[in-house]
Amino acid sequence: MRIFFTGGSGKAGHHVAPYLASRGHQVTNADLTPLRHPDVTDLRVDLTDAGQVYSALAGTPTTADLDGPAPGRSGGSAYDAVVHFAAIPSMLIAPDATTFATNISAHYNVLEAATRLGVRKVVFASSETTYGICFAQGERKPLYVPVDEEHPVVPEDSYAMSKVAGEVVARSFHARTGADVYGLRINNVIEPHEYAEKFPPFLADPSLRRRNFFAYIDTRDLGQLTLRALETDGLGFEIFNVANADLSVAATTREIIDTFYEGVEVRREMGRDETFYSIDKARDLLGYAPEHSWRDVLADPRAGA
Repeated sequence: MRIFFTGGSGKAGHHVAPYLASRGHQVTNADLTPLRHPDVTDLRVDLTDAGQVYSALAGTPTTADLDGPAPGRSGGSAYDAVVHFAAIPSMLIAPDATTFATNISAHYNVLEAATRLGVRKVVFASSETTYGICFAQGERKPLYVPVDEEHPVVPEDSYAMSKVAGEVVARSFHARTGADVYGLRINNVIEPHEYAEKFPPFLADPSLRRRNFFAYIDTRDLGQLTLRALETDGLGFEIFNVANADLSVAATTREIIDTFYEGVEVRREMGRDETFYSIDKARDLLGYAPEHSWRDVLADPRAGA
């Protein structure tokens, strides 16, 4: 596929874009900052400028395309799919109004241009924060565990609001065009080197992970899930939780429930170390099979307990 990838220079994108390229896809990174990866084409695009987005998606992807027939259709896009990861990636980076306005305008521009130009597959980054736990003021608990995609989304912060609004926009563009539009509610992104740097405190004190549902997503497994979303056609509009299969702490699921989720409905029996951020839907519909764990890198301090 020819993939127009926004935000390929970000924390998640700079792993996922090269991963897609390594699987044989032609990837163009649309970002304000170049990735400078030998297998990915950089294109400087301000996604809040609708004209730039249209022009980028309608343009020639690479110089190699100059040697043959013009790619794409007349008046359409040369790209087969769009992966939209670009955003101000959290609260407290920019003023709240700027975060919301930037994220939703970029998201709208990408969805409109892609679908108007005939792209039939869009995969976009939503967030765990949509559930209203991560950046809530004070203590918040989910209504039930494991948290699946049917759980209410009622966030308080501007970043998560922009992600919920983005899901509504995405559903509307699917309704307008019939294109496959899949949203990924991505949990806390962890790069492989961060296991040794960040996880020892998490293993010692599980309360540090309360706001993330005690979950995480390894960038390598995020790449796998993104690829599976790109290769799975015909689902229409769908939202998927994205996480690894296990907890990001050494405590067991039962210990977490007893300590942090008193009074919270437990909807089914859970495995000893199973994530509270349900990935059943991604497994069932996309064939997602996470392969990585902090346990591959660090010794479990509770081993044998």
